[in-house]
Amino acid sequence: MKLALGPILYFWPRNTVFEFYQNIANSPVDIVYLGEAVCSRRRELRLADWLDIGDLLVSAGKEVVLSTQALLESKTDMGTLHRITENDRYIVEANDMGAVNCLSGKSAFVAGPHLNVFNPPTLQFMADTGAKRWVMPLEMSQSSLAQMQQARPAGMETEVFAYGRMPLAFSARCFTARHRNLPKDDCQFTCMEYPDGLALKTREGQHFLTLNGIQTQSALVYNLVNELGAMDEMGVDVARISPQAEHTDKIVVLFRDVLDKKISAADALHQMESLMPDQPCNGYWHGKPGLDQMVA
Repeated sequence: MKLALGPILYFWPRNTVFEFYQNIANSPVDIVYLGEAVCSRRRELRLADWLDIGDLLVSAGKEVVLSTQALLESKTDMGTLHRITENDRYIVEANDMGAVNCLSGKSAFVAGPHLNVFNPPTLQFMADTGAKRWVMPLEMSQSSLAQMQQARPAGMETEVFAYGRMPLAFSARCFTARHRNLPKDDCQFTCMEYPDGLALKTREGQHFLTLNGIQTQSALVYNLVNELGAMDEMGVDVARISPQAEHTDKIVVLFRDVLDKKISAADALHQMESLMPDQPCNGYWHGKPGLDQMVA
C-alpha cells in the first residue's frame, strides 16, 4: 500500500510551505498532492510555484498530483481551474464536478473526496470520464467501502483518508474572518494566524469543530493507523495523510513503519499521542458518529 500526503488545507506563509515540502521530499511518502484546495484568497503561492515544488518532489521520486478547489465562487476561480486542468506536467485531483468536466476524456485524474462517490454506478461514471483513482468520502464506513471494492471498475485505484482533521463542509462565508468581525472581502488573511485551524468548542468545553476559513473541519483527528491491515486486505491502494503544522514527517514515518511491519499499529498510535493536535477518532470507519473512537 502506498502513502499519500494530501494538499495543505491551511494558510501557511510562503517560506513555511517551501520548507515543508523540502522536508517531505526526504520522507517515505509515495504521492504528494499540491495546490490550494480551500480558498482562492490564499495567494501566497501561484500555480508556477506549485509546479516548481512538484519538480522538486518528482526529482525525489514522488508522484505529484495537483488539487483543485472544492468550492468555486468567481470567474477568477474558474480561470485558475482551467489553468490547473490544462497543465501538461501533472495529473489533477478533481474536487468538484466542474473539474471533472474539464478533465473528462482528456487526461487521467483522481476523483477527490468531495465528489461524494457513494455507490458503484457513480464510481463507474468516474472511471468512464477518465478517473484512475478515487478517494473514499470521509463519512463512508468500512463495510460500505468493502461493497465498493467488490464492484469497482478494472484498473481503478482506491485511496482512503487515513489521518488528519476531516474537511467536512465548505461555505461561501469565511468563518475565521467572521470570528474577528471582518468581512470576507477584507479578511486580512487572519487564517494564517491559525496554522492548524481555529478550535470551536461547545458550551460544555468539548472540542467540536475546527474553523479553517470557508472550510469546517472536525476538531478531533481522524486516525486509521489501526485499520491499515484491514485496508490492505480489502485491496485499498493508497492511505492519505493530511498535513498539519508540526510533526507531519513523523506521522508519515509511523504509518510507513506500520505498513512495513516494523512496529505494531497500537505502538504507532501510542507514539502519535504527543504528535497530534487533538485526540484521535475513527467513528465513521466503523459506521458510528464521527467523533467516536473505537478500540481495535
